[in-house]
Amino acid sequence: MPNRGGWLYWLGLDVYNGRMSRLLVLLLALIACAWAAPADMLVSTDWLAARLNDPAVVVLHVGSEQDYRAGHVPGARLVTLGDLSVTGDRGLRLELPPVEALRAALMKLGVGDGSRVVIYPAGESVQSATRVWFTFDYLGLGERASLLDGGLAAWRAEGRPVSTEIPRVEPAANLTARARPEIVVDAEYVRSHAGAIDLIDARTPEFYSGESAGMMPRAGHIPGARNVPFVTLVDERRKLKSHEALAALPGEAGKPAVAYCHIGQQATVVYFVSRYLGREVRLYDGSFQDWSTRPGLPVSK
Repeated sequence: MPNRGGWLYWLGLDVYNGRMSRLLVLLLALIACAWAAPADMLVSTDWLAARLNDPAVVVLHVGSEQDYRAGHVPGARLVTLGDLSVTGDRGLRLELPPVEALRAALMKLGVGDGSRVVIYPAGESVQSATRVWFTFDYLGLGERASLLDGGLAAWRAEGRPVSTEIPRVEPAANLTARARPEIVVDAEYVRSHAGAIDLIDARTPEFYSGESAGMMPRAGHIPGARNVPFVTLVDERRKLKSHEALAALPGEAGKPAVAYCHIGQQATVVYFVSRYLGREVRLYDGSFQDWSTRPGLPVSK
């Protein structure tokens, strides 16, 4: 007999003797895909242009006062990385502040419980925008925040309007955060989980190989890490590569990924792409700045 009391019946679909029709299987597969689709993490300029007048949409321009005043998406609010980070006691840069400090900073920007947030980089620094998106994800707000594909450069290239007007922003009354500290790991986690994680170094090859130390006290990479430079995940226009191209990137099956870079900024591009592909991922926020300052921890070249 049909399951007339269940949700399938109310959809107009009957199940006989536990067997589903091919049509039903197809429909359920499509529904499942819709639920799992990560498309909302990445929005197009068309998507944003159609919603610029929606009061629930909050657009964040990630950059500097100078480039913001030179032109931004109409209605966008300026946010700098300094607004959402601190320098730690050991001199580690771009560290996450306490949750309450992050809530206060976002509420000041007008981000509240009913907001739908779109984040874009002012220039080519896609890693600055993904860092802000990661911060939302850390607060448990990733489902309500998106990256504008191509950023302000794509918006301008399409001849869309830019503004130099600074909008009046009313602070939000409340922002409910459900912090996810488990997505942020430290040096001890990386050391103790060696071999059990897919450790990804998001820096460009000269830093991974040890050819250049940059501003780090030691050159090289964390032993066991593989190099996926963040720049290889975007095209020449700084747009995210296609889902198919990204899905073809190698990974260690069955292992959660941990991404790191210099100070925890470039690695957020790897973090964002991993989440976009539905893969389990964490961020080593202290990154190589933290690891290389600890003399008891090995470095490979």
